[in-house]
Amino acid sequence: MAVGARSDADGPEKRTGDEPVDRGEEQATEPDGGEGVTDKKQRSFLKELPLLIGIALLLALLIKTFLVQAFSIPSDSMQNTLQRGDRVLVDKLTPWFGAEPERGEVVVFHDPGGWLDESVQTDSNGIGAAFQEVMSFIGLMPSAEEQDLIKRVIAVGGDTVACEKNGPVTVNGKALDEKSYIYPGNTPCGSEGFGPVKVPEGRIWVMGDHRHNSLDSRFHQELPGHGTVSVDDVVGRAIVKAWPIDRWGTLPVPDTFAEQGLAAAPAAMGLAGAVPLVLWRRRLKAGTARARDESATR
Repeated sequence: MAVGARSDADGPEKRTGDEPVDRGEEQATEPDGGEGVTDKKQRSFLKELPLLIGIALLLALLIKTFLVQAFSIPSDSMQNTLQRGDRVLVDKLTPWFGAEPERGEVVVFHDPGGWLDESVQTDSNGIGAAFQEVMSFIGLMPSAEEQDLIKRVIAVGGDTVACEKNGPVTVNGKALDEKSYIYPGNTPCGSEGFGPVKVPEGRIWVMGDHRHNSLDSRFHQELPGHGTVSVDDVVGRAIVKAWPIDRWGTLPVPDTFAEQGLAAAPAAMGLAGAVPLVLWRRRLKAGTARARDESATR
């Protein structure tokens, strides 16, 4: 043997990078060439899919119940603000914290009783109806069974609302400037007029923006509530036109409802009650002063 040579018995053999790897060892480290790992991931995903769907439906239901809900516009009574078939998102959160409807807001409310034609029946058969029922349950589609309406709040509890023939609508004696939202060509209250109506506390007076095509508070004064709607029947305020996309936009309160003097009636009543009290206190002080002067001169 040459000097410096090494035999196989001198130590374990070292494998070079060019030598083939035994297939048994490769299979021990990568079983099935990695296909088994993929199969396990797929099976794991399929097992988790029902849970993910359940969580998504639960979240959608919670959002519908406490946050926002989609509603479809069923008629032309709110033109041109809202068109038939528009989808709006309704804020259901703030009423949970005690917020009540305010003048100028567009609100969705349950039928107070007798406002809708109960003889109109919807088709409740077929796969389409079942799909709509499921989607409406989680708030992604409007319900075909709920009897809801959408109108604009004109007056709230404590207000006096009126409208003379072909004249403007007045709230607490102040005329509303409604040109920005009532349907073009409509008069504010038609040829009949109404009121004055004192809105009870806890109720609202509502009207559609298409005044010549809206069966609103004006036409239900013979019913309990005399045309007003209980705030307990209000589902929430419509805040956004969500569909169709080309009509997307918010539903702000018109400027006329923010003008000073609209809520002047309660303030005026308070002032009227305060004036006699102030005069009485002045007379009382003057009498006391005179009594002191007379006592001092004696």
